[in-house]
Amino acid sequence: MSSAPTTVTVAILQSDFTDDVRANVDRITELARKAAQRGAQIVLPPELFEGPYFCRAQDARNFSRARPVDGHSTVQHFQRLAKELQLVIPVSFFERAGPVFYNSVAVIDADGSLLGVYRKSHIPDGPGYQEKFYFRPGDSGFKTWRTRYADIGVGICWDQWFPECARAMVLQGAELLLYPTAIGSEPEEPNLDTRDLWTRAMIGHAVSNVVPIVSANRVGNEGGQIFYGSSFIANHRGEKLAELNRTEVGAVTASVDLEQIRKDRASFGFFRDRRPELYSPLLTSDGASPPTPPRAPSRKKPPRARVKSTRRRR
Repeated sequence: MSSAPTTVTVAILQSDFTDDVRANVDRITELARKAAQRGAQIVLPPELFEGPYFCRAQDARNFSRARPVDGHSTVQHFQRLAKELQLVIPVSFFERAGPVFYNSVAVIDADGSLLGVYRKSHIPDGPGYQEKFYFRPGDSGFKTWRTRYADIGVGICWDQWFPECARAMVLQGAELLLYPTAIGSEPEEPNLDTRDLWTRAMIGHAVSNVVPIVSANRVGNEGGQIFYGSSFIANHRGEKLAELNRTEVGAVTASVDLEQIRKDRASFGFFRDRRPELYSPLLTSDGASPPTPPRAPSRKKPPRARVKSTRRRR
C-alpha cells in the first residue's frame, strides 16, 4: 500500500496523430498541461502517440521508428515535463533493445525519474493490427509501480482484454490500472464495432478487482482505419467518471478515493475467497492438466559393491 494521499486525480489524453513526431509530442504536452491545470496528478497518453499506428500493415521501413529507452528524446522530454508539473506520466514508445523490438511504456514519476519499462505481453495479429511483425512479446512480466500518488499497474492495449493481466497487477498492489490504447475499426469486418465490447471488458476488470480503470485511445482516420476514441475513466464499481467521445481531442479528469477503494475491496471478499490451488488450468495453453514434472535424479550415493572377504574365518 502506498503512502500517497487518499484522493488521486487522473486524466486521459485523446488525440489524432500525424507522421510528424514533434507535432504529436507537442499536442500531448499541451493536453498534459491542461490536465495539470485541472488538478491531474497522473496523466495517460494513448499508445504509440509519436506517430500514426504503423502496425496497420507490414512494412520493414517502420522499424526505423524504434529507439532504445536510454537517451530516448521523447521519454526525456516527458521526464522534464513530469518534473515541471509534478505529474506521473506513462509514456508509450516503440522500443529497440539490441536486435529485438518491443511495444513498451516508460513509467515516469512526478519528480521526473524513470521508474522503469513495461513491455507489452499480449501481441495481436490480424487485419489492421499486425503487431507480431514488429514486436516481440514482452519479457518484463506484469508490474506495479510505486509512484508519488498511487501504486499503478500499466498494461498496453491488447493486454486490456485479458483478465489475468489485470488480476496479476492488482495482486501486486496496483491501486489503479492504466491502459494506453490504439483501437478502432476492423478492416475485414467494417460492420463490426468493438467499442462497447472494449469498454465492457475493462469495466469487468474494474468490478472483479475493485479497482479504477483508466484507458486512453486515439481518434482519427488513418488510411481508412477509423480509431474510435471513447477514452474513459471508470471507478472501482465500473461506473464511468469521465469520458471522451469518438472524435474529440482533449483531456478530462476524475478523482478517486484510494482509502475508500481499499475498504470496499476488502469488504467484497474477492481476494479473500480466491482459490489459487484450483487455478492450475490457467497455467496451461489448452486447459489440460500440466504434465507431471520429471523426478529429479537421486543424489544418494550408489551402494558400494560387496567384496567377498579372502580372510579365513576363525
